[in-house]
Amino acid sequence: MRLFRTLIPAALAASLIAGPALADPPRDAERAFQATREGRSMPLPKIERRVMPLLPGADYLGPEFNGSTYRLKFMKNGRVIWVDVDAATGRIKGRSH
Repeated sequence: MRLFRTLIPAALAASLIAGPALADPPRDAERAFQATREGRSMPLPKIERRVMPLLPGADYLGPEFNGSTYRLKFMKNGRVIWVDVDAATGRIKGRSH
């Protein structure tokens, strides 16, 4: 009986700690996948194939997704370059040096 009284509060505490983790917002990859499935976004590999040739010699570090824009991150000569791409059309919206 004593073990039972110890386990119940421990289980309750664990569920309270784990609860907020379940409420985390969807990650970029999940949101991008959903947008592609719904036809609101081009597939990321297609966008990457369009943009990567425009930055020869740059290392591609990966994407971010905000719902309507992919932000692709590159590194060249020690500088970070961000390329913003319209997720629906694949057109480049901007570039930072």
